[in-house]
Amino acid sequence: MWCGGSWPCANAAVEPVKAAEQVADSLEQEIVPRDSIERNGQSAQNRLLIKGGRVVNDDMMQDADVYIEDGIIKQVGTNLHTPGGTRVIEAKGHLVMPGGIDTHTHMQMPFMGTQAIDDFYTGTRAALAGGTTMIMDFALPQRGESLIEAFHRWRTWADPKVCCDYAIHVGVTWWSDKVAQEMEELTNEQGVNSFKMFMAYKDTWQLNDEELLESFKRCKELGALAQVHAENGDVIKENSKKLLELGITGPEGHEMSRPEEVEAEATNRACVLANQVNCPLYVVHVMSKSAADVVSSKRKQGHVVFGEPIAASLGTDGTHHYHKCWRHAAGHVMGPPLRPDSSTPKYLMDLLANGDLQTTGTDNCTFSAAQKALGKDDFTKIPNGVNGVEDRMSVIWEKGVVSGKMDPCRFVAVTSTNAAKIFNIYPKKGRIAVGSDADIVVWNPHATRVISAKTHHQAVDFNIFEGMEVHGIAEFVVCHGRVVVEEGEVRAISGMGKYVPTPVFNPHVYGRLEERERANAPCKVERAPYEGPVAQLNGQGMQEGGIIPVQQETFYTRGPTRSGGVNLHDSSFHVSGRQRDDDLLPRTSIKLVTSPNSSSSLLGTFW
Repeated sequence: MWCGGSWPCANAAVEPVKAAEQVADSLEQEIVPRDSIERNGQSAQNRLLIKGGRVVNDDMMQDADVYIEDGIIKQVGTNLHTPGGTRVIEAKGHLVMPGGIDTHTHMQMPFMGTQAIDDFYTGTRAALAGGTTMIMDFALPQRGESLIEAFHRWRTWADPKVCCDYAIHVGVTWWSDKVAQEMEELTNEQGVNSFKMFMAYKDTWQLNDEELLESFKRCKELGALAQVHAENGDVIKENSKKLLELGITGPEGHEMSRPEEVEAEATNRACVLANQVNCPLYVVHVMSKSAADVVSSKRKQGHVVFGEPIAASLGTDGTHHYHKCWRHAAGHVMGPPLRPDSSTPKYLMDLLANGDLQTTGTDNCTFSAAQKALGKDDFTKIPNGVNGVEDRMSVIWEKGVVSGKMDPCRFVAVTSTNAAKIFNIYPKKGRIAVGSDADIVVWNPHATRVISAKTHHQAVDFNIFEGMEVHGIAEFVVCHGRVVVEEGEVRAISGMGKYVPTPVFNPHVYGRLEERERANAPCKVERAPYEGPVAQLNGQGMQEGGIIPVQQETFYTRGPTRSGGVNLHDSSFHVSGRQRDDDLLPRTSIKLVTSPNSSSSLLGTFW
């Protein structure tokens, strides 16, 4: 029996780590090295003409030819003069668009005791197959580890394998003066302009509010963009403990432990903290309606904040967590989780189409069935992560353009151009124009395909979009001026991709911050000094916040009368429990005497 993707639904025992290693070993043997370029004729291909297509940028469409030489776009227009021997791609009836930029991937990332099965070769090869020509990955140090060492480790993994260009965000997973210093080195010397902070994963990567504020202030000083994984880690830990005590150990517990409001609360808190120090903020993997609403609302209030939904949140939902097949349900586990509200993907797509959300990533972090089974008895041990790097472009085209929610220009904006602008690599990336990198997709908007783990190019053995029919196919993909995908055939070359530095103080992000800070700066009120009387505090000091410390022996809040007596408006009762007459001996009796004018002559003693 099969339960989605290519995972058989069986109760057979699995060996998670061993199985993952076997798959990884087999994939290593398939890598096409750079020195094989000569054998498939790619080395001589430095001139290319894409003819007869409709060029689509984020702000315009035009019927034009595109001439490429040495990896750079040299001409855009009609009746172009090109040298002899130029290869020609006929693009009539097709859209010619900038290659996609996936803002959020985790290739071969060590996580939860194992490692993501798609490495920098299989992951970027799959990206090219779907029309993505650049990824942005994350270097995530362990708590206490050097950020610089983590950055170089990721570069060591990526450089020999990447088939397309890539950039790196760096995680701030702990805080100290050393971290602050290393952030400066990364921005000045390594081309890093974004840092990710976690509000979840308590006891590993989670920062508290004070640390978040410090990291935001440091990003602002360096001209970098602060990113957040927005979930309340304290609530998640408490909820997970309760659910496990109730015997809920399956994948549904993952979604139950981190409900929508937990994401929304953290998103709001991150926006408030960043705004208080005037730091621009980028919220990664927006997964819920309420979190998206927070981003939209804060932008309308003038906050500099960007929201990133991902292919998973735009293309499927969290009802799969409740599937009867454990492996199917576990295959959809990621954090924050997919939401069980089936209207969420359409809602997020509406906000994306209308500009309330800006970019699209995938959070591509894939684990095989055997790796997911590490949590077969405890949902907190299921490695979090899903696929998407190959299918992102097609899913967004299907759910956004084919549905009528956005036009091709907006599609280019949310899949490529906005990312290039936000991370300061525009117009080198994200645009078809003279001087831009020749990273181009020739898109067939009419062709269809059915997404399946049996046919995708990723290493993972499951696909969360299994069985989805999508319109829109990357018929030709050009990367660095070379044709790397041709009519479905992927000609990936390991090591062909390059690391792309991302400069700080991006005008698209920081352009209005200086004026905004000046316009909103607090102003002192000029007034004459106060010369009236000042109350005395009877020698008592004042604590922080203007609070007078209370002594147990102090019962009076009003001063004495002019004659020195007790002020009768003062209460004789004190909430501390101790009263002013506790030291006096109790009276044994009280004698009452009637007034002279009283009709009663009763004299009495009350005991």
